[in-house]
Amino acid sequence: MLPTFKDKTSPKPLGKPQRNQNEQPFGKSLCNTQHTSPFSMQFPQPLSVQSLAQRFNAEVIGDASLLATGINEIHKVKAGDIAFSDVKKYFEKTLSSAATILLLNEPAECPPGKAILVVPNPFEVYNILIKEYRPFEPLTTPVHHLAQVHPSAILEPGVILANHVSIGANTYIQANTYIAEHSHIGSNVVIGPNCNIGVDAFYFKKHTDGQFEPWRSGGRVLIEDHVHIGAGCTISKGVSGDTIIGEGSKLDCQIHIGHGAVIGKNCLFAAQVGIGGKTIIEDRVVLYGQVGVAQALHIGADAIVLAKSGVSKSLAGGKAYFGIPAEEVREKYRELAALRQLPEWMKKGKS
Repeated sequence: MLPTFKDKTSPKPLGKPQRNQNEQPFGKSLCNTQHTSPFSMQFPQPLSVQSLAQRFNAEVIGDASLLATGINEIHKVKAGDIAFSDVKKYFEKTLSSAATILLLNEPAECPPGKAILVVPNPFEVYNILIKEYRPFEPLTTPVHHLAQVHPSAILEPGVILANHVSIGANTYIQANTYIAEHSHIGSNVVIGPNCNIGVDAFYFKKHTDGQFEPWRSGGRVLIEDHVHIGAGCTISKGVSGDTIIGEGSKLDCQIHIGHGAVIGKNCLFAAQVGIGGKTIIEDRVVLYGQVGVAQALHIGADAIVLAKSGVSKSLAGGKAYFGIPAEEVREKYRELAALRQLPEWMKKGKS
């Protein structure tokens, strides 16, 4: 049993936290930059293809006897998951993914061992299922009664804990920080004041009329042991997977980590770094101040990116980078040196 710390605003001691079967307990590494076991939302009980077809008036193509065990976005699906696509040019990517049940808005040839559910609006069906199994629960108290806080943890005034949050041993969370639903904070973690951990992913579906509809974020944030997060940082939860901050990593103030990003162990990020959603950063990467990293990239272990650089493509590990777009330092400095000579070359050309 994990009783909460002794404070008048604390919830009563609770039993063992309710965790998804894919969640790992604290004390074991939660970060996995190799993607051997991606997290997805798991249904409490499997859903049959037949029941889904009946509920959403869908045409079934393929194996109607299959069961859906979870739901995930296409980037992180695994066997048993539901995934969707409503743009025909992306059908092949969806059909060839690890997902078992596929929501499409047009008929297509179904691969063996899978099922297609043809519905007018696949996104709507997907979002309905996410909302149903991850319903919105507004807070009415500073600490939700389903939050789990180790007795040795310290929460300063104004800290807010939502449902299914867990806080590990000797963790120190400073004033006015918000920890959103299904966020898991390890042991010996320091989170500075005015942080937002586990807020909704910045992820919207654009409709033909130009309006944007938000996806229901059903993912989580996992912060491993011995992480330090400075003041005013924001870490978004995954759309349906995990955003992970690896063990021993240190984040300066005013940093934003996008949805589904995976940060390795012992990384060091200076102030005002921004990481796009689904980007993977391996161990011991150093990002200096105001580095911006685009979405869905991969930065290899031991890479260093100098201040104010813009990373627009994946970077190999073990090298230093600089500039916009970021390139290896020596090459970039040669380029800058050549540019400084350009006016002189132009004068010689005219003469």
